[in-house]
Amino acid sequence: QVQLVESGGGLVQPGGSLRLSCAASGSIFSINDMKWYRQAPGKERELVATITSGGRTNYADSVKGRFTISRDNAKDTVYLQMDNLKFEDTAVYHCNVEVVIARRTPHRDYWGQGTQVAVSS
Repeated sequence: QVQLVESGGGLVQPGGSLRLSCAASGSIFSINDMKWYRQAPGKERELVATITSGGRTNYADSVKGRFTISRDNAKDTVYLQMDNLKFEDTAVYHCNVEVVIARRTPHRDYWGQGTQVAVSS
């Protein structure tokens, strides 16, 4: 079994910064893509950022230039550095990790429990 534990959410003023973390643990052979999603009240879930096992990154247009995704493969952890936060960044943020639990088996998706980010003055 694999567990994901998120941390780092909170309340911040516009223009402020937060750093989210998502640590995977358990039966992990390797990890492929690691992603951050968010869902605001009344809105559909949105893919915010992706980082591949090779370190290639991709971002939603709404966060480009403000958010940075990174990973520490030794710790099986993905981060989301969020700078210059805006009201519209308020949402519950979930990490999603593609975990391979054994050689030559397909990956399975695992989700973090979610962490609330609230941007308010």
